[in-house]
Amino acid sequence: MKIGNLTLKSNALFAPVAGFSDVALRRLCYKYGAGLCYTEMVSAKGLMYKNKNTAFLLAAMPDEQPKAVQLFGNDPEVFFKVAKSEEIAPFDVIDINMGCPVPKIVSNGEGSALMENPPLIEEIVRAAKESGKAVSCKFRIGFNSPSVIECALSAEKGGADMITVHGRLRSDYYAGEANHLYCKQVKEAVNIPVVANGDIRTREDYLKVLEFTGADGVMIARGALGRPFVFSEILDIPFTVDIKSDILEQIAVAKKYYPEAVLVNIMKKHLCYWAKSARLPKKTNLVFTSLKSYGEMLEAVEKYF
Repeated sequence: MKIGNLTLKSNALFAPVAGFSDVALRRLCYKYGAGLCYTEMVSAKGLMYKNKNTAFLLAAMPDEQPKAVQLFGNDPEVFFKVAKSEEIAPFDVIDINMGCPVPKIVSNGEGSALMENPPLIEEIVRAAKESGKAVSCKFRIGFNSPSVIECALSAEKGGADMITVHGRLRSDYYAGEANHLYCKQVKEAVNIPVVANGDIRTREDYLKVLEFTGADGVMIARGALGRPFVFSEILDIPFTVDIKSDILEQIAVAKKYYPEAVLVNIMKKHLCYWAKSARLPKKTNLVFTSLKSYGEMLEAVEKYF
């Protein structure tokens, strides 16, 4: 699968999941066969104004290849400046978030709110493309009603190299079953790669969605939390899983980039998903969410995994 001039090693991508797509989990996803892994979404405006909190979100290992960042915003001029900034220079791919349903994002005219304004989508993509990097867009199927075909055509006109379609309306949030019909229609409408996203957790899901939509690839979000080996599963790559070893690797990578307090807070959430994969009793989540230090965290990993 290709995005711009980049050839990916597989057509299974890891989504920009807010609060989870950190440098350490991306490392594991790449290890298990993901073709492209995005950072969690980062404010383009925050980057332009040098917001210190964005530095953590942009952490990437030198050997992470390719590197992909997701930006959100609604101002083409901001995207033009940020896409060419030194902070974004290490990244090969810029994804533009046009699907986030969260009220504080939508109320600013960002995320899925952009799907109400296809001409602005074209402007934003064209501005980001001035960076010379590959640009992708992640959509839902619409805001309150389907509009993704028109939005995808606008993105393509602006120079987008790839489109991802999450099979839910903004008003659906994450409820119900993903509807991949619109991804199929987008694939038929545009001449760039299209990726299907939503409820893809098994190889059967992967094959079924690709056959139905004709999409070039899939994007996995929640299905990879606590299960980065899902990429090997769906791609039918032989693998062995040692959950404890993976957790310790994740912690070791994260420790290189985050202060202790940030590291522990990040890992609290991840450990709850790992516990689910390891089929630990739900009450162990109380242990993980109450962790206060690096030492406590390592002790908990040793005891429960």
